[in-house]
Amino acid sequence: MRILLVEDDPSLASGIRIALKPEHYTVDHLTDGDTALTALQNEPFDAVILDLGLPTVDGIDVLHAIRRHGSQVPILVLTARDAVDNRIEGLDAGADDYLTKPFEVDELKARLRALLRRSQGQPNGVLTFRGISLNPQTLIVEYQQQAVSLSRRELALLQEFMSHPGRVFTRDTLTRLIYGWEEDVESNAIEVHIHHLRRKLFPDVIRTVRGIGYVMDKPDKATL
Repeated sequence: MRILLVEDDPSLASGIRIALKPEHYTVDHLTDGDTALTALQNEPFDAVILDLGLPTVDGIDVLHAIRRHGSQVPILVLTARDAVDNRIEGLDAGADDYLTKPFEVDELKARLRALLRRSQGQPNGVLTFRGISLNPQTLIVEYQQQAVSLSRRELALLQEFMSHPGRVFTRDTLTRLIYGWEEDVESNAIEVHIHHLRRKLFPDVIRTVRGIGYVMDKPDKATL
């Protein structure tokens, strides 16, 4: 899962990134509202952690702009503005949840998991597909009730496909989702990860759409 963190406090942002790394999130960090809007209009993200007190463009204005463009990306607001009116303003502007500073990291992670579950239509959090189960909280993957060992990138890739069955992903989109803005990504990295997933699960778990990208087909109801 790729998360956009928009926070201008470098110490807090670093702490959040460190805390989310063991959860196997890909976290991209920005420090102001203007660049956040540009990123959200041009890049795919599964969720946003958004501070309200931002330079250039205030977080409330970022919220309004995101929703005005039709994006339904889940947004968790972080802010020191703890008055009831402030919380109402943030939620009315389009936030899905609201966490006031200071906060416990475990609560942040729990709220983020809840947002992602709701956005994926998985109330219990467990993703399933043709004998595969993936628990985003425990990071346990099973195929036909047998545990499957996946690398961090393989797990992230499988989670993206299982969260969006029927969606065709281009290689460039998958690269951004799995690696974020990291540098030195091998040109065939996605192909290698998909090859490994097919070998560890089954050959047609992910289908190649020639000239476009890859898709995990929606299974027929009879095969669920």
